[in-house]
Amino acid sequence: MALLCLVLAVCLAGDQGRWVQAAAPVELELPRTASQVSTTTQVGSRVIPVGRAVGIKLFSDGVLVVGLSPVETEKGACYPGRDSGLKAGDVITHLNGDEVDTIEQVQNVVAQQEGEPITIQAMRGQKQVQLTAAAVENSQGVYQLGVWLRDSMAGIGTMTFYDPSSGVFAALGHGINDVDTAMLMPLESGSIMGASVSDVKRGLSGEPGELHGQFDLSQDLGTLYANTDRGIFGNLAVPEPLVEQQPVEVASRKDIHTGAATILSNVRGNQVEEFDVNITHISSDADGTRSLMLQVTDPELLEATGGIVQGMSGSPILQDGRLVGAVTHVLVNDPTRGYGILAETMCKAAGSN
Repeated sequence: MALLCLVLAVCLAGDQGRWVQAAAPVELELPRTASQVSTTTQVGSRVIPVGRAVGIKLFSDGVLVVGLSPVETEKGACYPGRDSGLKAGDVITHLNGDEVDTIEQVQNVVAQQEGEPITIQAMRGQKQVQLTAAAVENSQGVYQLGVWLRDSMAGIGTMTFYDPSSGVFAALGHGINDVDTAMLMPLESGSIMGASVSDVKRGLSGEPGELHGQFDLSQDLGTLYANTDRGIFGNLAVPEPLVEQQPVEVASRKDIHTGAATILSNVRGNQVEEFDVNITHISSDADGTRSLMLQVTDPELLEATGGIVQGMSGSPILQDGRLVGAVTHVLVNDPTRGYGILAETMCKAAGSN
């Protein structure tokens, strides 16, 4: 079965500690949705900050190689995948000239070939590679390549904003990355569902907390069209259960200042609450996911979560009545502090895919 979890790449250690992107892993059995088409819709200058937790499911364009392992045969260990030249991080797109997007498709080809050579086309970064591998029969009589694969992920995150003029939504403020390879998952299709936060694992120094949620699998509320390093983006088909706020102006970087701000976040049930934070630093890098540094000051949020926890990625940051950004990272050694991306950066990314 495909491994299904919204996993987050660990960011490089800096002089202030180790950072992780803030969303929580879960596992789900999910049906694959139809492919979505990219949009070039321009996001407006006024959007609705949301702050609601949502379930997110993503299916990859191709099948990601997350690891290589031996196949135990009657004659000992064999490494057909490794010996063919496959590497962790490769995205298999075609076998014997036929497109593959699921683990089941790969398994079917391997079983049908019964040890005959298989032509593999894969993407390695921006480069296409072509390899040949022949599966071997393991000690139980099953043909295997010795390759660990992933074709889908699911998890909980926070919707940042909804643009009523275009129907576009944005969430997370960073991309969905594979847990084993740290690669941005190539998107074939995906959607969001309603979610309810059932409990919280509080964040402690050295141990990031996380939101635990229950998904409503009965209805997709929107479809994804992009998974980028600046957030995930899609079209919201059913805004009513999620969108409750009024539109606000998207702040430009020059309008943002250090000092008091708030975040909208859903850390209890379906309730979106506003919590106090301080913006302590504004980076000169306006296009990154760590353009703002935050300090949680709200006693109620500190009591409930310990600060910023996984699952709060995408929580809108408001200052002076404007949407200034979204929470993206938490400082592992101090969960009261974190980073945020600028809202205008997310808006640009939403309209460029």
